[in-house]
Amino acid sequence: MKKRILEYTKRIDSCLSGETEVSDWKALLEEHLVQIGFFQHERLIHLLVTLVFGILTVATVIVVALTGYIKLLVLAGGLLILLIPYIMHYYLLENEVQKMYGQYDEILKKL
Repeated sequence: MKKRILEYTKRIDSCLSGETEVSDWKALLEEHLVQIGFFQHERLIHLLVTLVFGILTVATVIVVALTGYIKLLVLAGGLLILLIPYIMHYYLLENEVQKMYGQYDEILKKL
């Protein structure tokens, strides 16, 4: 997904800067709206997964603190190790979708 969104936004930037010739701005705008929808959906799913992993990590640490069952720290550590890449990926999706909104506005100006 990371590769796809980065390549797509780079392609749109190329169109907007004039490096790539665009014959039909309206078709590009419609395609861009579809792609924004896809990436928004992906962003929502990753937000939910990230929240679940965050809640499970915190809940595991709380259970360890309340019960003193130290072996659960291994689970908390594993969840934390998974949580970090999820946060990084969500951060990328969020920023690129925000960038796509700006691209959308620029495409509208070209019409």
